[in-house]
Amino acid sequence: MSNFMKVEFAAKSENESFARTTVAAFIAQLDPTVEELTEIKTVVSEAVTNAIIHGYEENEKGTVLIECELKDDNISLTIRDFGNGIEDVDEAIQPMYTSKPELERSGMGFTIMENFMDHFEIESIPNHGTTVTLRKKFLNNQSAYN
Repeated sequence: MSNFMKVEFAAKSENESFARTTVAAFIAQLDPTVEELTEIKTVVSEAVTNAIIHGYEENEKGTVLIECELKDDNISLTIRDFGNGIEDVDEAIQPMYTSKPELERSGMGFTIMENFMDHFEIESIPNHGTTVTLRKKFLNNQSAYN
């Protein structure tokens, strides 16, 4: 059994909590542990914040697209922006790297995503946008699909 959802919203910082809550509500059907739910909410928050701040440089005319698929006890998340893209992905994924040191960001977003998820992938084309793909298998086998 599987399920999916897709949501697109304006690249406004106030929509970060909307994205996090929407994904959390959708994955509730898998009956995640508190830790699993917290990790998913955190990676969604990090990816959406990156899209807004780095992808669009807080230009609210852009949009962020989230696709979420549930299959058995697995979640697959895709978070996409159509903004600036990343010139050097290898550099960007290094812990503590930030392209905006003036914003007091820690540069840990990609590191957090990579550590909390089973699969982490970035595809980016400068001036066309960035897609972050994340996958995780939930350890709690009490989902609505079993």
